[in-house]
Amino acid sequence: MKRSMFRNSSSLGCPPFPPEHQEQNIFFNKIPINMPPTLFSNQQITEAQVNIQNAVLSRALLNANLATAVTPQTLTYGNGSPAHTSPAPVSFRGRKRLSDQSVPYDTKRQRLDSLHCETTVVNKVVPLLEVPTCSFPSSIPSPLYIHCLPDVTACVPPLRDSSFVTEITLPVAKDKLSQQVLELFQVCQQQTCDLNKKELCRIGIQMEIQQIFPQSRLFLVGSSLNGFGTRSSDGDLCLVVKDEPVNQKTEARHVLSLVQKLFSTKLSCYIERPQLIRAKVPIVKFRDKVSGVEFDLNVNNIVGIRNTFLLRTYAFIEKRVRPLVLVIKKWASFHNINDASRGTLSSYSLVLMVLHYLQTLPEPILPSLQKNYPELFDPAVQLHVIHQVPCTIPPYLSKNESSLGDLLIGFFKYYAMEFDWSHQMISVREGKALPRPDGVAWRNKFICIEEPFDGTNTARAVHEKQKFDFIKEELLKSWQMLQVQKNLNCILPIRGSRQKK
Repeated sequence: MKRSMFRNSSSLGCPPFPPEHQEQNIFFNKIPINMPPTLFSNQQITEAQVNIQNAVLSRALLNANLATAVTPQTLTYGNGSPAHTSPAPVSFRGRKRLSDQSVPYDTKRQRLDSLHCETTVVNKVVPLLEVPTCSFPSSIPSPLYIHCLPDVTACVPPLRDSSFVTEITLPVAKDKLSQQVLELFQVCQQQTCDLNKKELCRIGIQMEIQQIFPQSRLFLVGSSLNGFGTRSSDGDLCLVVKDEPVNQKTEARHVLSLVQKLFSTKLSCYIERPQLIRAKVPIVKFRDKVSGVEFDLNVNNIVGIRNTFLLRTYAFIEKRVRPLVLVIKKWASFHNINDASRGTLSSYSLVLMVLHYLQTLPEPILPSLQKNYPELFDPAVQLHVIHQVPCTIPPYLSKNESSLGDLLIGFFKYYAMEFDWSHQMISVREGKALPRPDGVAWRNKFICIEEPFDGTNTARAVHEKQKFDFIKEELLKSWQMLQVQKNLNCILPIRGSRQKK
């Protein structure tokens, strides 16, 4: 019997869907969600009282959870030296932060872009069924709407749920290097309170944008939701406005200009520094003043939603995946090869590199999910079910018992000595290395990494031979040092990993 990897994940980072796609809610049957408060009948209000009382309790529990900071720890980083953790991101209550302190936000965010986003089709757009209460001014001030705020703590993967011990326990560290990898992961991994803050922002922003685009939906995507986020990961948001292709050069920019105006006027007390970035996939960059989280918001970049849940499934089907990915991302950032805007690798490309390596071992640690479950990861799967996919796939049972330390050394060896960069392409979709395509978009590219859904090259930013040679050099040096010393400090010093947390 298949068991899901984590319960209640279907609504995490996603708007709810209509009654035909979810359990019936008696309250929604009684009160139309978009009806002005003054039109509610006495009977409707009376019937809602029980719901309100329950919602108040739920809201109180949620606030208590958000106000609870993660206790700072002092961990031993393999050689006996303490690896001090930074305090949790500032807790907040209502509209004011309790402190001006914050966690450094200098980790490179994962990019979820695509050259062909303007041709992506959203199969079905459904109306939004939620009105939140959070840091943003509510356009519908009725207290009845307090019930609509979901308990996002119930949506977070239950990493400490005893009923999911097989899926959620961390691997056992049998050697010094593996222990170092685990300790760094535990220090830096995204916490529940970090995700809750982003989810509350998503709900509030979605409510306000819906006043302009009534049928729109806002998705949390990227590293915040795919299982590979850190304490300092920024938030990526995808605004779905219609069920037709959106031209990124015209329509998307127009939509984002309206969103920027909304942020700069009505929401100026809650959002700061909204900037419209006119790239191939335009975005609005902004910062939420209450939580201190930086966000990037794009329009109809549906491939970003799809690969978020694909990566989320990979993250939780094998317990060694997340620690290994986080350490590789930290290593790349420390060695200045984790910045697509500067001609090196994006975080998304790095994650795909790790997944591909784990798929291609003599005894694979990961399968190709798209080959094993083609119906679940079909690019035509509609958005009202895509967020439920991770719940339907059981853990992957590999016969490979390699330690995290051995896998880390093997990663560097594979890409420094074994992978043929000149003739091969990384394909997580196929679970193996493929011959380089001969198309114009792939010619004269130094690194070819296939996007699992739209087939573009996620590493196209590496367009200078000097940068490519530098990446290969760092891979080779790290492999040579690590296989001899077997000490994470030789390639990722404590100070560097802590400062770039």
